[in-house]
Amino acid sequence: MINSVRCAIPALTLILFASMAATAQVTASQIEPIFSKFTGTLQPGCAVLVIKGGNVVFRKGYGVTDLRSLRAIGPDTNFRLASLTKQFTAMAIMLLVHDGKLTYEDRLSDIFPDFPAYGKAITIRQLLHHTSGIIDYEDIMEKQYPGISDGKIPQIKDAEVLELLKHQTGTKFTPGTRWDYSNSGYVVLGAVVAKKSGIAFGDFLRERIFKPLEMNATIAYEKGKNEVVNRAYGHTRIDGSWRETDQSSTSATLGDGGVYTSLNDLEKWDRALTNHTLLSAKEMMAALPPPTSSSGRLQKPDGSVAPFYGFGWFLDSYHRHRRYSHYGETIGFRTAIQRLPDDHLTVIVLSNRAETDSPALAERVVSLYLGKP
Repeated sequence: MINSVRCAIPALTLILFASMAATAQVTASQIEPIFSKFTGTLQPGCAVLVIKGGNVVFRKGYGVTDLRSLRAIGPDTNFRLASLTKQFTAMAIMLLVHDGKLTYEDRLSDIFPDFPAYGKAITIRQLLHHTSGIIDYEDIMEKQYPGISDGKIPQIKDAEVLELLKHQTGTKFTPGTRWDYSNSGYVVLGAVVAKKSGIAFGDFLRERIFKPLEMNATIAYEKGKNEVVNRAYGHTRIDGSWRETDQSSTSATLGDGGVYTSLNDLEKWDRALTNHTLLSAKEMMAALPPPTSSSGRLQKPDGSVAPFYGFGWFLDSYHRHRRYSHYGETIGFRTAIQRLPDDHLTVIVLSNRAETDSPALAERVVSLYLGKP
């Protein structure tokens, strides 16, 4: 498999949400030991942000952005988000719905008339929820380049993904009947944004999300078009040494994983979500429907029970506390965000080293606040 998987699904609890207990008082001295492995100054590391009650209570960088400059990671260091990008792609779609340029029930073939017949059965809502059955472009590429190492495969971009999908004859399953995480679906959503807005996807993100929220260092990175300031580079430990592994054949796609941002800008994003700056609480309900029952759940293609997934967010509970989360994984980067809205708690971990279990680290911090060490 091409080394560009962008999401690992967090374990789900199938319990109904209950009333939330007060969270514990937590000090920096309690959080620091969780990240003790990153304290070396000459190795890649991570950046950690904790927001409680709307205030930043912990913000710290560990390690270096790269082994050439040895620049320290800080709150303004920009990491490749990988699948955390999907929440921005989903927001772009929702803004177009708000504008009246799109509906969640629009069909793929309505937007791209030259799309094959199978596109008539795929809705925007299904793409957002990962229930479209659309084939993952990484699987297509694997068949195109059998036995060829990733470094020798040219990078694919969003428009090329769309063309690959136009040459397919069908979906993995009847749209709406199963759940299967698909990077293809979110690349297509990025293409939908460009088509319906009339401007490039990255430009739409900048004009409608990043600029209004003053996320001034956040971009959808396109080599040759823009540059990432204060950039962290991805690393992998190989034969006992760190090696820069920053780009793969699928690192140039945007809608599924191409946004770079920092702790400082993600603080602004979290505040906008809390205060409904971009969309009203009612409009956001489409993205974050409350899971109310385990009955009637969709299955994955292998027959296992699917997770609850909104628009760019996994929806579950942790120790009976409502949680919105996502995890990103791409070559050299591991990222995680966990938001517990009823507890007014957000934890973000961004890492530029491949062996980091960012979701587990974020969850350990959450556990401190819930009194579940």
